[in-house]
Amino acid sequence: MNKTITALATPPGVGGIAVLRVSGDEAISIADSCFIGKIRLKDAKSHTVHFGNIQFNNRIIDTVTATIFRSPKSYTGEDVVEISCHGGMVVASEIIEVLISLGAVQAEAGEFTKRAFLNGKLDLTQVEAVADIIHSLSVPGCMTAARQLAGEFTARLKGLRQKLLDIASLLELELDFSEEDIEFTNRENIKSLIIEAKDYCNELADSFKSAEILRSGYFVAIAGYPNSGKSTLFNTLLQRKRAIVSEIPGTTRDYLEEMIYINGIAIRLTDTAGLRPTENIIEIEGIKLVETVLEQSDLILIINDMSISPDHSDKLLNRIKLKYPNSKVYLLQNKIDKIDSAKFESIPKEYENEIRISAKKGNGIDSLKTILENEASQSIDRTKDILVNQRHALLLRQASSELDNAFSSLDSNLENEIIAIDIRSAAKTLGDITGDTWNEDVLNNIFSRFCIGK
Repeated sequence: MNKTITALATPPGVGGIAVLRVSGDEAISIADSCFIGKIRLKDAKSHTVHFGNIQFNNRIIDTVTATIFRSPKSYTGEDVVEISCHGGMVVASEIIEVLISLGAVQAEAGEFTKRAFLNGKLDLTQVEAVADIIHSLSVPGCMTAARQLAGEFTARLKGLRQKLLDIASLLELELDFSEEDIEFTNRENIKSLIIEAKDYCNELADSFKSAEILRSGYFVAIAGYPNSGKSTLFNTLLQRKRAIVSEIPGTTRDYLEEMIYINGIAIRLTDTAGLRPTENIIEIEGIKLVETVLEQSDLILIINDMSISPDHSDKLLNRIKLKYPNSKVYLLQNKIDKIDSAKFESIPKEYENEIRISAKKGNGIDSLKTILENEASQSIDRTKDILVNQRHALLLRQASSELDNAFSSLDSNLENEIIAIDIRSAAKTLGDITGDTWNEDVLNNIFSRFCIGK
């Protein structure tokens, strides 16, 4: 980790400015070697901004500002220089080439944040929060990730972990005074702490689904028979033409996925192929994809062509409800604009979650959006303020199991040493979440989510 690294920190391409980041022991001296300003960067104080030119081989490359962050008060904990130049790939690439020729090396994906972790500036939950902020798809998800970056999750886990370690230490200390029969901690208090810790772990693990919705969006699939209006509804909700609409059955062979936002809530909307018996090989493959999409969906919209019959899709609706019990299912009675108004009013609703719409004319679309917003909001547990990911959830379940073992050992009056081992195992597992204990494979997996420059 003694090499000085550099990379573009802003997205590549045309823009107003580009920001290049340099970090390492030689960061300031390397930047100073090509920066011409009123003062030398090597003499500059930390957290100061300097105006000047990047110049190399007597040629001015660009007019820039250079911001100095001296160790340890920087993102990585090392000396850092951030160079803001004009946008576009030519200038930024030239400056990076200059920095590399002066001794820096190209940073790997996530290497700046990895150094921040290894230098104690961030723990693993905060590292993951950085990735969640970068990839956030909604305002609530971004705000929750920001709170996690501020250390709220870390503080709770570390406080709980320390309590467990303290209890384990007291149990082990009693072993040294076994002949005196001294008890340093009340057994009922230990049981209460174990129950508290176990409940907290389970509560957090249970919030994984809610966190996934905040992170990736509420997954809504549009399904139904061919020509029921699925693609028309998809385009209407997107407010643009994205899917091909045709009277020919089986036009949609693959599924289309787009993100829409309803009052800041991200909805992953998917248009799927029409479900019907077919011998067309390509259409069969499309229907197989539909099954995969429906399996993953939080909510399924079954579209029925009401102009044919209100109960035309009943068999499909019942099959979907039976096959995907974990998904909320709504029946959309479409094409109401094609039905005589008097006849339409006389048709009773047969299904509780039934909405009548015209995807083509827009009737009922506002009501549908309100329902999607409400369903998504109800699926998000806003009391947690934590973005539990799959890694966290698995470790929290493991810690809960280890605490179960500790409680059973305590209840069975087993030796203190055995009880302490179980409690320490749970504490170590909680440490794996924050990075107090870690291995290289875990780090590589986490940092693989990052882009170069972060």
